[in-house]
Amino acid sequence: MAGGLVLLHPRALVSSLLGAPPPTKVGAKAKSVIQIWMWGGPAHLDTFDPKPEAGSDYCGAFDKPIPTNVDGIRIGQLLPLLAKQADKYSIIRSMTHGINGHETASYMVQTGRKPGGRIVYPSVGAVVSYFKGYRAGYKGLIPPYIVLTQPQGRFSEAGFLGTRYKPFATGGDPARNPFAVEGVVAQGISDGRQRTRRELLRQLNTFGHAMKGDPRLKALEKTEEQAYDLILGDAGKVFDLSQEKDELRDRYGRNTFGQSCLAARRLVECGVPYITINYKGWDTHKQHFPQMRRKLPEMDRGMATLLQDLSDRGLLDSTIVCWTGEFGRTPKVQWEAPWNGGRGHHGRVFSSVVAGGGFKGGRVVGASDAKGEAVKDRGVYPRDLIASMYELLGIDMNARLSHPLGLDVRVMDADGVEAGGRLKEIM
Repeated sequence: MAGGLVLLHPRALVSSLLGAPPPTKVGAKAKSVIQIWMWGGPAHLDTFDPKPEAGSDYCGAFDKPIPTNVDGIRIGQLLPLLAKQADKYSIIRSMTHGINGHETASYMVQTGRKPGGRIVYPSVGAVVSYFKGYRAGYKGLIPPYIVLTQPQGRFSEAGFLGTRYKPFATGGDPARNPFAVEGVVAQGISDGRQRTRRELLRQLNTFGHAMKGDPRLKALEKTEEQAYDLILGDAGKVFDLSQEKDELRDRYGRNTFGQSCLAARRLVECGVPYITINYKGWDTHKQHFPQMRRKLPEMDRGMATLLQDLSDRGLLDSTIVCWTGEFGRTPKVQWEAPWNGGRGHHGRVFSSVVAGGGFKGGRVVGASDAKGEAVKDRGVYPRDLIASMYELLGIDMNARLSHPLGLDVRVMDADGVEAGGRLKEIM
């Protein structure tokens, strides 16, 4: 079990051998990011851009949007808890890129770059890890880029930065006890049994005994120590959600998403720079509305509690929460067979939500047209959102990224990608 962590943490040990990236700017407002990745693409009309006047062919049964605690802002009727938190977040209703394929749209939204070029660029999480991870002095045993719980797939998160900057996907299910984090927590194996295993490994390590003090083995020994510190020490306890009060766990929702939100808050408290909650189930080509009646209340509870919890603990001001998918879904419902009330992919316009870390709350940026089919006002491109996040994190857009072939690649250079400008109106 510790062997898995030996593979996980050499980046911390070799960081001193690697050139450190340029420091982040003094006075950065955000320290961490929680990305709620709506895997598959959520429907903007059913969430943060309702269009009841468009008629039932567009909104189906969801024709009663609800007011929020901010005058003039309405959201989908199945999000009553988030409606009470609207003063904490801003809605971007004019996100656009025009791509309707999962893989290419995911790459665009996660990197801000056009797909299909000769360079495979790193995602935002990898870039944040590059500037705020081990090379930048991060000391935590928990990796600086975490995905709860399954890898996102569809694109290479690390891009040309390489495997050192891939996220650590926890695996397991935080709604179960224990939360069986890959390489950290194993069901059925107690701490006492882990200690016994460790002692047995030491006894069997004849090679290590014969070469005791050899400098070539010191790094490996240190890695082993860090691995067991994570398994048996305090660091790994961040994944022990049983330490939280039952009342709070209930508020988040006793499901994978709700408990992932709680785990993300705990990781922020530990100083982890970037956490993605990979929230699947939004690619609703068929039976869209029955699925939304199940999924939206779950999302509403988990996300609303996360925002309130971060705020109550004084963490929201330094933590960016970004809710987005790779695109939206077709505004006009596909009632015909075989879709039977489904929604397809829609990259012409969709919604994203940002909160905390220097983003203002209670605002709406841009607008879609009357039926939510196209941008009406203030088009916002993935590059705009990402550049705004980098600015709040203190990451210089002109800083150089290490390319294995020595190419001059900047964090966010002008490479022909469409842009509408950073989100100054909510920063």
